[in-house]
Amino acid sequence: MTKHVRFFSTCVIAVILCLSLPALAQKKDEAGKRHAAPANKQRKEIMQFLDDAKKAIQSKDLNAIMAIYDPDVIAYDIAPPLQYVGAAAYRKTWAGFLDMYDGPLDVEFRDLRISASGDLAVTYSLERISGKLKDGTHADLWFRVSDVYSKKTGKWLITHEHVSVPIDFASGKAALDLKP
Repeated sequence: MTKHVRFFSTCVIAVILCLSLPALAQKKDEAGKRHAAPANKQRKEIMQFLDDAKKAIQSKDLNAIMAIYDPDVIAYDIAPPLQYVGAAAYRKTWAGFLDMYDGPLDVEFRDLRISASGDLAVTYSLERISGKLKDGTHADLWFRVSDVYSKKTGKWLITHEHVSVPIDFASGKAALDLKP
């Protein structure tokens, strides 16, 4: 089986698991009462992961940013091409993005949703990155991010990332001025 087929299979399984998480997230004890399952542990781990990722982006630490990705990550980003295959390819885009800014970045996650079961997790949110561009202007962009995570050797890694912005179909241009 190729890496891409295994990756696609993992993503399909992750989506199925996450859709069934409401039923999995609670278990009945012997008295029939419902109680939280271990998903709370995964949620805390993912929250810490996102906090670490936020700090890495804010400080423009490319190595720390790339440490959150599986080496075989498949990413769909707002910058061309249609997909990035592997962390090495995605690193180039991150490096170019960070290089556009002068100084630290501000990062915000809004409407964050986390679903986790076992060694798979999914997050989706609205995210904002803002900062001073090298030409002195201030950039402030909201976008949508969905990530699929896999826990490997005790560490969460992003195996698939999808970043997008809405499109104004009348003009054919990205709608970059939208805010939640």
